[in-house]
Amino acid sequence: MGVDFDWVILGILAAFIAYSLLTKAVDRSLLTLPIIFMGVGYLVSDPLRAAAPPEILSEGKRLLAEFTLVLVLFADASHVRFSQLKQNWQLPGRMLLIGLPLSLIFGTLAVYLISPEGGIAMALLTAALLSPTDAALGQAVVSSPDVPERLSETINVESGLNDGLVLPVVLLGAILASAGVSDANTDGLAIAALIQIVLGPLAGIAVGWSVARLLDLAQTRQLIAESAEGVVFVATAFAAYVFAEVIGGNGFIAAFVGGMVFGNTYRHHIRFIREFMDGAGQLLTMTSFLVFGALLLPDGIEHATASAVIIAVLFLTVVRMAAIWLSLLGTGLKIKEKLFLGWFGPRGLASILFTLIIMDEYVFANADELLACVSMTVAFSILAHGLSSTPLARRIGKT
Repeated sequence: MGVDFDWVILGILAAFIAYSLLTKAVDRSLLTLPIIFMGVGYLVSDPLRAAAPPEILSEGKRLLAEFTLVLVLFADASHVRFSQLKQNWQLPGRMLLIGLPLSLIFGTLAVYLISPEGGIAMALLTAALLSPTDAALGQAVVSSPDVPERLSETINVESGLNDGLVLPVVLLGAILASAGVSDANTDGLAIAALIQIVLGPLAGIAVGWSVARLLDLAQTRQLIAESAEGVVFVATAFAAYVFAEVIGGNGFIAAFVGGMVFGNTYRHHIRFIREFMDGAGQLLTMTSFLVFGALLLPDGIEHATASAVIIAVLFLTVVRMAAIWLSLLGTGLKIKEKLFLGWFGPRGLASILFTLIIMDEYVFANADELLACVSMTVAFSILAHGLSSTPLARRIGKT
């Protein structure tokens, strides 16, 4: 008996409605949005695959990944203030400029030592995909009044910037890994990648600065309705992406840089971006974790090996925590504070979306192993960080 696609979609929408009706009750529990919708996705995986043609699922998850990633990169970067970073740059600056490169180095070595058959390029790509963190998985920490402000602000700034900073490394790893495939066409690939990395930021700067100034002018002269500000945000994010693609740059880097320039150029209150991401953005987050549970996690589990599980555990513990510990030496932080910052580096949306896009654009010899590593790491992180965020936030507050 076939499965009706409409009934599957109706069940998914019912889950969205039920969660939204019970958001405060969920906040008081150990459950989190990622845990719930990863679980819902896994439950509807078989009926969804049976009801929808494979090409529709493939195109749909790619479109969702691109749409969500552009908005997430732009929105996260727009909240980073250069003036605040100048005053409180030490902790997030050390974690981004020292901790992130160390995570990439330690991660690459760990993957290569555990799974050398993939080569150093595949190890670098795996490390790059598993290095960016996601504050959504530790929201109870970022928003908790128990957590000291300098710690929550550090986690927030790091998670807002590291996905954009690691993106060029993801592209480099993908290019190097795909170059090892015998039938891959790599002619001019390195030059094209360099052009993308150079022109992407230029496109983001041009779009972010010009639209921010125009929006300032429109608000000063009272030409724009408040309800239209969110439209400007969405259109600007995608304008940066599309403009970069038109001139040969990387659209995702453009969205990240464009958001940072927009946020620091715009002179009025930027609340409309947060309001949009708290509303429509939350729906995208629900859908992304549901797609992860439905379409990536089952394949990841199917191809999971002991090596993939070991790599996942190492990235969430030793690799991340050792890199952050070393980056924070000499800051005066207590041992428990360093461990707290090292532990709360959850992997989520960035790893999922980068993987979806990279695997669609490049051909890898060990693609199944890569998917298994990313799926296991994100799944373990969703559970471990989701369940530990509230108790550890209270504990760090008490001590």
